[in-house]
Amino acid sequence: MSKNQIETHTEEETKKLATRLANLLRPGDVITLEGDLGAGKTTFTKGIAIGLGVKRVVNSPTYTIIKEYEGELPLYHMDVYRLEDSDEDIGFSEYFEGEGISVVEWAHFIEEYLPNERLDIKINYINEHKRVIEFYPSGSHFNWIISSLIG
Repeated sequence: MSKNQIETHTEEETKKLATRLANLLRPGDVITLEGDLGAGKTTFTKGIAIGLGVKRVVNSPTYTIIKEYEGELPLYHMDVYRLEDSDEDIGFSEYFEGEGISVVEWAHFIEEYLPNERLDIKINYINEHKRVIEFYPSGSHFNWIISSLIG
C-alpha cells in the first residue's frame, strides 16, 4: 500500500477518516470523490459533514446535482454523474471559490471546471466491508493536509 492510501474496514471507519479530514479543511477547499457505485463516496461525504458540524441528514444529490448544508462551514455536496456528456456550467466557480467546502462525486465529468488545487480521492471497493482510499493532493495546502491526515 502506498503512503497516500488508507484502508478502512467499516462504514464507521470511513466516516471517522473523513471527519478527521474535515477538521483540516478551510473555506474554498474542493474535494473530489471517485469510485464505483456503492464504493462509499456518500458515506465519506457524511463523515466530512460530521466534521463540519452539519446537523441535517446527508444523502446523495443524484437528482438535484447540488445540495447545500449549513455547518461551521457550508458544505456543497455535488453529484455530477448526470452531467456526463454535458458542457453545462451550473455555476461551479461560485461554489469552488465560496466560503464553504465543495465535495464533488464523479468529478471527472466536470474536469474542465475544477480548480487546479484540490484534493482528489479515489475510493476502491475491495469487498463488503473493506475499502482502500487513495489521496491525490494538488497544491501545497493539500499536501500538508494529507501529511497531517496520514502522518
